Amino acid sequence: MTTNTATTEKTGARTDEAAALIDGARERIDSLDDRIIGLIQERMAVSAVIQEARISSGGRRVNLNREMEVLGHYRDALGKPGTALAMTMLELCRGRI
Repeated sequence: MTTNTATTEKTGARTDEAAALIDGARERIDSLDDRIIGLIQERMAVSAVIQEARISSGGRRVNLNREMEVLGHYRDALGKPGTALAMTMLELCRGRI
């Protein structure tokens, strides 16, 4: 079976069946990414509440022990790249107040 040039350029597939599979999977990934972004935004809001409570009670903005727990959790679940992901997420959640 052949594919048209536009399909090949868009998906990198060499057959129409593969292109259709790739298009469907990419739609699912886009949907998952939207959900992940929403969850991170929710986490940022919750983190701001925690930081505000900590600061207003005389504490520090960041709790390094807690951050180490989060890093370990991501590393255990996702391996070494999970640590980098957690660092990025923690950076997004810091200093928003």
